[in-house]
Amino acid sequence: MPDLQAARGAPLSASRRHGGPPTGATVGEAPGSATAEPRSRATGLALGVGLVGLVVDQATKVLAVRELTGREPVQVVGSWFELVLVRNPGAAFSAGASVTPVISVIAIVATVVVLWQVRRVRHRAWALALGLLLAGVTGNLVDRLLRPPGPLRGHVVDFFALPNWPVFNVADICINVAGALLVLLLFRGINPDGTRHDATAGGTR
Repeated sequence: MPDLQAARGAPLSASRRHGGPPTGATVGEAPGSATAEPRSRATGLALGVGLVGLVVDQATKVLAVRELTGREPVQVVGSWFELVLVRNPGAAFSAGASVTPVISVIAIVATVVVLWQVRRVRHRAWALALGLLLAGVTGNLVDRLLRPPGPLRGHVVDFFALPNWPVFNVADICINVAGALLVLLLFRGINPDGTRHDATAGGTR
């Protein structure tokens, strides 16, 4: 009986000596990563963050239009932070105001690309970053699709004002935070699946 048990245990021991996955490892988990999440959980996190960000963005825009239309800038922290209603037909810094439909199409393509990446993410920070990016892109896209003067030509509602900076909204904040987080993740060599890329070794671990 002991011989039989030893024989049964031999493959497991050999697997551990040669770097095989431990007992109970889930098939498809990223190897060599302590931060990888189950794909469904990471995807759920990204979509949840995206939905919450979108709702907050649209809710604050509705309030801004209702409370700030026709009013002078409202000072929150003196002249350092004000609330002022601006309808932006272009992109950042009001660039591209004459090609709003093109910007709308680019935003639609960006939304599809982000959703595709969300399906593959396995890392919590990547899920958070993609969720914020999704919230920002879709938040401004909803304005372009549904607000006057018409579909694909709608003006984005902005209302946060800082000195020497373009007026912005919650969606813009989400996009900028997502961008900073993605740069940090790439700088640290963390891949969307939770593995790390070693630039000096030229591989992943």
